[in-house]
Amino acid sequence: MSRRLIVGLTAVAIAATAIPAEAEQAGAAFPSSAFPLGEPGAPVKNQRAVAPGVDLFSVTHGTPTQGWTVSLLMPNGHDNGPLTTAQAKAVEAEAAGFTPSVLRIVQPAAADAPPVERYMVRIGLWTFKQRAKADKVVKELKAAGIRAKTDFLGDDGDQTTGPWDMRVVMVDPKVFKGSYRTSVGTSVAKRETTSSMSKLNKAIAGVNGGFFNIHTARALQGDPVGVSVVGGKLLSEGTPGRSGLVITGRKAWITELRSAVTAVSSDGTKVEVKGVNRAATADELVLYTEEFGAKTAADGGSEVVVDAQGRIVKARVAGGVVPRGHYVLHGTGLMADWLHEHAWETWTMKIDTKVIDLRTGRAVRLTPQTYVMGGGVGLLRNGRVRISAAADGHASVNMMLRRHPRTIVGVNKSGGLILVTVDGRNPGVSVGASMVEAAQIMRWLGAKQAINFDGGGSTAMVVGHKVVNRPSDGRERTIGDALFITP
Repeated sequence: MSRRLIVGLTAVAIAATAIPAEAEQAGAAFPSSAFPLGEPGAPVKNQRAVAPGVDLFSVTHGTPTQGWTVSLLMPNGHDNGPLTTAQAKAVEAEAAGFTPSVLRIVQPAAADAPPVERYMVRIGLWTFKQRAKADKVVKELKAAGIRAKTDFLGDDGDQTTGPWDMRVVMVDPKVFKGSYRTSVGTSVAKRETTSSMSKLNKAIAGVNGGFFNIHTARALQGDPVGVSVVGGKLLSEGTPGRSGLVITGRKAWITELRSAVTAVSSDGTKVEVKGVNRAATADELVLYTEEFGAKTAADGGSEVVVDAQGRIVKARVAGGVVPRGHYVLHGTGLMADWLHEHAWETWTMKIDTKVIDLRTGRAVRLTPQTYVMGGGVGLLRNGRVRISAAADGHASVNMMLRRHPRTIVGVNKSGGLILVTVDGRNPGVSVGASMVEAAQIMRWLGAKQAINFDGGGSTAMVVGHKVVNRPSDGRERTIGDALFITP
């Protein structure tokens, strides 16, 4: 990783280092090789057995050596943009009496996305203890009508000495006799903490899960944005091609998935169900299960209530509860018309649900021991780095290059599960990791497959129902779903 500085309007190239091959680890062995990030050397680690075959490691490495700068915000509110936009912003800052630098940054290439060149505009450089001086410049810029923010240089994707503060749970499949499961808590719609879900599932340990839908009504924000199967039941539809973790008992694997839901009326007519346990859009048919945990929307559409035997027990105007032991089909627009024509009371309705493993082309067998958690970004495939950022909706400078708290899950050669949280957004304590660095950490830990789940303020690891990392919000965030190791 290199920087080059040019006097005047400055161009600084920030790019990710190549990821070297790491020694494979077997069973639940913690790596003996040097920590893969920062200055070479062994990390400081503390190990604690939390259950037979389940160990918790606290891992720290590195020292803080970086300070602060001021980043100007582009017209769209982001801190990076095209060269012409950055140059115009630099000219604006110069006219206001400041001395800016234009920095070239490179979003690393993913397996399904090319590298992207972007530019930032920055002013000044201060030591770690001089943040107040950077904050003062931000206020002066604001007074001049220029939006800016104080930036910690350790958050960049450039070289850093850290430090890093991580929690790692490793499961030895030869010793561990329990199982793994995912949970949406008491309902799909409601957001809950990882620790509260841990108590509900009587878990040994666990981490927060995939991304959840913050772009919907507040009461529905617990809805996972990826595929979710709990105990063999599809509770959230998948986005075709996105990565997910599949669990059957003590077996876990990471793959690309899609889900398919079809409603079949007793008159033989079939129609695609577009969504599961989420708000409906125009001309959609959405399935609500009893796990939804909220009333369906009174959006002018139509609904039918179906019992466990597939008998339509009630047709109603949209808006109501999902009775226990029943499901509801909710139609808007053309799909409301379809329900009027093909879903009469006393008729039957069959729901055909499939989750397809796109690597094998086969359907995942949905049994009470089947759990699937999506909404993540693939990091490793067959021991090699394969970051599926575009397919998983995260091919951006912020997600690929910048450092954030991370929640990462991997499976090693022996089938052992590895749960990792990397704390971040805490200058001087822990810098987090970029997407590329997350992949490097998982290779170092011996994972053959790995996936990046929701991070940032959502990152949380619980052991014995207690949070053992340091969430960047200062407290545990409510989330959509979580992954647990259970007795």
